[in-house]
Amino acid sequence: MRMIEDLKTVFSKDPAARSFIEALCCYPGVHAMWLHRVAHKLWEWGGYFPARFISHISRGITGIEIHPGAKIGRRFFIDHGMGVVIGETTEIGDDVLIYQGVVLGGTSLEKKKRHPTVGHGVVIGAGAIVLGAINIGAHARIGAGSVVLKDVPPNTTVFGVPARASRGGASDASQLDHYKVHDFYGEEIQRIKQEIEQLKEAAQKK
Repeated sequence: MRMIEDLKTVFSKDPAARSFIEALCCYPGVHAMWLHRVAHKLWEWGGYFPARFISHISRGITGIEIHPGAKIGRRFFIDHGMGVVIGETTEIGDDVLIYQGVVLGGTSLEKKKRHPTVGHGVVIGAGAIVLGAINIGAHARIGAGSVVLKDVPPNTTVFGVPARASRGGASDASQLDHYKVHDFYGEEIQRIKQEIEQLKEAAQKK
């Protein structure tokens, strides 16, 4: 049964979960998914207004906004959840984990595919923004606070504004260790400092 699977997913994704009654009553991400399934089915049947109304009620209850047109796979888990926005043409695979404040948004006013496609096993950190009809490859990992505007290859970590790629994805036990990536910006600052020192030395020799 899908609802039981959802509750089991809580325990596999969140070490803070202690009991099934807690998972049943205290996880807005789970409630948002249950309501989304109803809204999405109505959307597929052409009941656009009741579908949108259910998603509107869900947002008020959970703080999570999922358009009823979005397609979401199994064992999808939203941890904490407040401020999450998932747009109409978003497609999400199985075993995806996202955190609070994540936006899967569109960049076009045209009635076409305009939101991200997220592959299986992806992890998206808190506050990350993923925009446009781009593809996030399977087991990719998006660091907290990143802004992603281009495709992300499978098994790749990206972070920053705009997001840049690092090694490794979300397929190992360290999938939540978003800090274990190369500090591109720190390295760039160090390179600039070295160039300034070299220019100073060259100027002193003249």
